[in-house]
Amino acid sequence: MLLSAPAPPAAAEPCPDIEVVFARGTTEPPGVGRVGQSFVDTLRSHVGSKSLGVYPVNYPATTDFPTAVDGIADAGSHVEHMATACPKTKMVLGGYSQGAAVMGFVTTNAVPDGVHLMQALQPMPAEVASHVAAVTLFGKPSTEFMSIINEPPVTVGPLYAPKTIELCVPGDPVCAGGGGDPLAHRRYVEAGMVDQAADFAATRI
Repeated sequence: MLLSAPAPPAAAEPCPDIEVVFARGTTEPPGVGRVGQSFVDTLRSHVGSKSLGVYPVNYPATTDFPTAVDGIADAGSHVEHMATACPKTKMVLGGYSQGAAVMGFVTTNAVPDGVHLMQALQPMPAEVASHVAAVTLFGKPSTEFMSIINEPPVTVGPLYAPKTIELCVPGDPVCAGGGGDPLAHRRYVEAGMVDQAADFAATRI
């Protein structure tokens, strides 16, 4: 009687050359959202044969903004894990709308005092920054917008600022301030800003 050989253990998922860590916008379904998916697809077309992984930040993305802290914690934890487990992988951090605020806070180098949004969160170790090739933020809430909802301004940390691109469609009231046109907040793909961000990231990988 012939016995079949035991199946080999499943191989660990190989580390990708590039990984996009993206936080979707408010009320978008789980995943990376429309802007995030367009960004991933466009970046993939720019990087040739390099492998590209995607990590959708796990958080509620609801209109209850303080729950964004879940996304800050999840994204920060994943980025730190990747820096250790896959040190050669170049990460691209990104976010749209509330997700851009999440990712901006992930890069911060200091926790604002007395702010409930950031309680129990600590900045990522400085050495993690060398594993991040680019940060792409679409429609990041302005200081004015954050003040209205009683949250601190979103400030990209100094280790990440030189490799960050912030994109704001003219008239978008979330990032440009003022009354603006609410529909402008939905036009990042149509405005060509996804292409602009992908070009920016690709040149830094």
